[in-house]
Amino acid sequence: MVLTIEQSLSDHTPLLLLRGLTREQRHWGEFVPILAEKLPNPLLCFDFAGAGELYQERSPTTISGLRQSVRSQWQQHKSAQKTARVHLVALSLGGMLAIDWALAYPDEVASVTLINSSARPLAPFYQRLRWQQYLAIASLFWLSAASREQRILQLTSTRAYQNPAIVANWQRWQQQQPVSMANALRQLLAASRFKLRQPLPCPTLVLSSKADKLVNPQCSVALANFLQAPHQQHSWAGHDIALDDPNWLAAHIADFVA
Repeated sequence: MVLTIEQSLSDHTPLLLLRGLTREQRHWGEFVPILAEKLPNPLLCFDFAGAGELYQERSPTTISGLRQSVRSQWQQHKSAQKTARVHLVALSLGGMLAIDWALAYPDEVASVTLINSSARPLAPFYQRLRWQQYLAIASLFWLSAASREQRILQLTSTRAYQNPAIVANWQRWQQQQPVSMANALRQLLAASRFKLRQPLPCPTLVLSSKADKLVNPQCSVALANFLQAPHQQHSWAGHDIALDDPNWLAAHIADFVA
């Protein structure tokens, strides 16, 4: 069905933003207000079990379990607001939750935007998590919380890690709602086990970063090819495009959703 401009702008289906491994909703940073300026749709951010507001919960070791911890929050919102569907905008591990949600409950998902995500068997393990970073990632478990957050920023961004305000925010959030090492490992296990075996039943957009130091951008190429979805690639941003270039990311998502 082709929508007119008026019909598209009157569609207030909410967008739900999902972060990645060990991250919480506050890590979206300036991206949320920038995206809000470009769309009339309400923006929602929920954490999954083991991170953010749910940091004291035990993270499931499956993507479906992590997804359900988010979906249960959506169901409460859905009942209160009487909204039937949601657009999912998801980064990295969050993309796996979005894929699982769209396949398990297709009537609930209006569209999916996947940002630097991946899935078995479309890409090998050494691309889904670059083998060049294995030592750096292993060292995270031995660093202090403050040093660990700084190192994660260096791994996931090309410019944002040089911003002292962003570094300070990430360190403060980790102190306020710390993700345990056990939950980090459970989330990593869930990501490693996730498989995609069929295309999604909803419109899908794939976005990736050419300079991603954490996940090989070929993973997004493979996703786009398998899903037969449009794919846009950023030329210099890191894994966390929302941090490095929130305006670019917001513009592409707004065009896709509207």
